[in-house]
Amino acid sequence: MPADQPTILATSGGYRMGERTRIEFDALVHHAVDLSGAHGRRPRVTFVGTASGDPRWFSYEAMEAGRLAGFDVTVLDLFPMPNLDDVPAHLLEQDVVWVNGGSVANLLAVWDVHDLRPAMRDAWEAGVVLSGVSAGSICWYRGGTTDSFGPELRAVTNGLALLPYGNGVHYDSESRRRPLVHSLVGEGTLPVTHCTDDGVGLVYHGTDLVEAVSERDGKGAYVVERVGDEVREERIDPRRL
Repeated sequence: MPADQPTILATSGGYRMGERTRIEFDALVHHAVDLSGAHGRRPRVTFVGTASGDPRWFSYEAMEAGRLAGFDVTVLDLFPMPNLDDVPAHLLEQDVVWVNGGSVANLLAVWDVHDLRPAMRDAWEAGVVLSGVSAGSICWYRGGTTDSFGPELRAVTNGLALLPYGNGVHYDSESRRRPLVHSLVGEGTLPVTHCTDDGVGLVYHGTDLVEAVSERDGKGAYVVERVGDEVREERIDPRRL
C-alpha cells in the first residue's frame, strides 16, 4: 500500500550505533516507513548507496539494520552496472526509497547516466516515500550546499527539483553550512531554502512542507529566504519522534 499522496522525508540523520551490528536504523528511517502506510507485512525498503560509490560493506550494514528493524531491504547498485533488470519497475514496488549520503554531485551524474530522474519522479507520484540523508536529502530539491567538489563548500543546483526549494543539511554540525546558505539565498543562487540540524527530517506532502521531526533532543529546522535586501532565517521546532 503506497502513501496516499506524494511524500518525501528529507533528513540529516537516520542511523545510530548498534549493539549487535555496526549501525541500526534510527527513528527517521522508521518514520519514513510509517509514512508509507505499509502494514500487515514486512515493509519494502530500497537502499541506494550511489553517492558513495555503492560500497558493499555499507550495503551489508544497511541490510543488517533492515533485518533487525523487520524490513525487507533491497540494495540498488549502479556500480559497476545496475544489479536489477528493471530499476523503474522495482522502485514502483517499494514502500520507501532511502538514499544514503556522500557526493550529491556524483549521485546526480550517475542517476542521469541511467535515466533515473523520471523513474524517481514516477515512484514519488505513485506514493513511494522518497527519503534519505545528506546527499540523499539534497537530491530531491533544486539544490543545496555540498562538499562534492572539494573541502570548500559550493552550491549544487541540478537536483531533481521534486521540491522547489534549496536544502541545507548538517546545519548545526558543520560551521560553514549556515553562512553559505545565507549567501546563496541572498544572491539568488538558491531559492527559499529548508535546512536541518543533524537528527532532523522534513516531511513534505506534494511540495508542501507539513512537519519537521527529530530523532534527537534540542535540534531544529530552518527556513531561509530573501525578503527585500535581507536574508531571514526562521526556526521550526521539530516534533520529537
